[in-house]
Formats: sequence, C-alpha cells, structure tokens
Amino acid sequence: MRLFRKAYNKETDEQLMIAFGKGDKKAFDEIYVRYNRMLYGYFLNMLWRDEEKAEDMVHDLFAKLIKNPQLFDTDRSFRVWLFSVAANQCKNEYKRMGVRKNTRNGADEMTHVAGSENVLFAVQNQQFKVAFENELQQLEDKHRDVFTLRHIDGLSIKEIAEITGANEGTVKSRLFYATKYLAEKLKAFHPQLNM
Repeated sequence: MRLFRKAYNKETDEQLMIAFGKGDKKAFDEIYVRYNRMLYGYFLNMLWRDEEKAEDMVHDLFAKLIKNPQLFDTDRSFRVWLFSVAANQCKNEYKRMGVRKNTRNGADEMTHVAGSENVLFAVQNQQFKVAFENELQQLEDKHRDVFTLRHIDGLSIKEIAEITGANEGTVKSRLFYATKYLAEKLKAFHPQLNM
C-alpha cells in the first residue's frame, strides 16, 4: 500500500494552523517557510534596520506561536493576525526603548562593485537605498507602519486596517502622508522632479 503525503504547500494558512493545533509539526514548518523572511523584512524596517533585533523578534514570534497555537482564532485571516502580533511586538519595543536609536548613515553598507560596468548606476542605487532607509526611519511609527505593510509586505488597505486597528480612511491618509513625505525627501533621485 502506498502512503500519500499531505501537500502542505497547497493548504491555506488557516488550514495549516488548524493542523498544527492538532499536533502536526510539518504544518508549522510550512507556516515558518511562508512567513519567516517576510516577517524579518517587516521587523527590519520597523526596528531601525537592526538585523539582530529583527531576527530576535521573528524568533520570539514563532516561539510564542509554537507554545500557544490556540491563540490564533481560526475564523480570522492568519496573515492579518500574524502581522497584528508583529505590530504589537514593535509597539512594545518602542515603549521599552523609550527613545529611538539614531539611524545609521549607511556608509558601512556600501557594496563592492566588481568591474567598471554600471558603476555609476550601482552607486546611485546604493545611495538611494541608504537615503530611502534613513527617510523611512524618520517617519512617525504610525506612518512607517502602514507604508511598510503596504509597499514592502504587500498587504491590502483592509488588512492593514485590521492590523493597526485604524479605519481604512485613516490608513489611506497615513499612507498618503508617508508617500508624499518620502517622495519629497527623495526627489533628488528622480531627475524629472528636480526641473
């Protein structure tokens, strides 16, 4: 008799969480694969580009999930719930830190460019990246949060509203403000805007 393996990658997040709640460890492994990098990126953007802190936060979030899978309400969207937990972790970290860390200037993050082809493009691209990360950190937490969730993590306005507890209009307003602020601060990188 041939045993059939469950295709975890075809299951919804909610189905995987139900299975994990019943003791299926491979269901958790699939959840981890789906969200590990995405959450790391979210924490990195929300916590001053601190790689170690971002890794710790991802670890802490998944450790909580392993200990208490029943905390997830299976009638909700898992993705929204997971990012709500992540957003709360960031808020707690902000309270714990009390004062924001200074942003880095990014000089230590310049990458090595081999050869002379596209050197100017690579330098400009790196300069934009550093400037973007610095300006993103200058936004108020509520504006940086919605910008990150929307444009970096790809969540919908409705999902962001659920995560942040703000109504959709407020989310749109915060998103507009963040986008306008970043566009103004980074216009030097868009030649047509400097004419």
